[in-house]
Amino acid sequence: MTASELDQFTAWIEELIRARGYDIDSPRGGGKSRLADEAGVHRAAITRLLQGQSMPDLETTRRLAHVLGVPVRDMLIRSGRLSEEDLPLPDLGGGASGAAAPHRRLTLEEAAAGLGVPRDQWDMFIRVAAQFLPTADTDSGRGAAEYGSAAAVKGAGKG
Repeated sequence: MTASELDQFTAWIEELIRARGYDIDSPRGGGKSRLADEAGVHRAAITRLLQGQSMPDLETTRRLAHVLGVPVRDMLIRSGRLSEEDLPLPDLGGGASGAAAPHRRLTLEEAAAGLGVPRDQWDMFIRVAAQFLPTADTDSGRGAAEYGSAAAVKGAGKG
């Protein structure tokens, strides 16, 4: 990472922190301490980041992203650690190509696998997730059975 990239990231994160209501300009450092406490990181990590001295490690980045309400993906890309090509968003059929492939939703099994749900918890994941999907024809014309296995969706209402 170049000094310029670190400066750009520092400026972006500073603006984000201020926008979230943390007073990081106070001489007593109250906003920095509050942010560090809420994120569960050392205040020194926040100070080093805001002074452009160092980039936070991955765990600190994850914690800060959570507290600041931004996706970890955005933090990693903005920091210059990874590129958009390194962290592509899934193509759910509405891609820019605008051609051939019809729109297809993930099955609940594909979602469980993609999210890293342990295999022994898939049944529970599918039952819970299926409760949030439409069960009858909707404006989209899709029913819950199109999102996952019929058996899993059928069992979703039991419990």
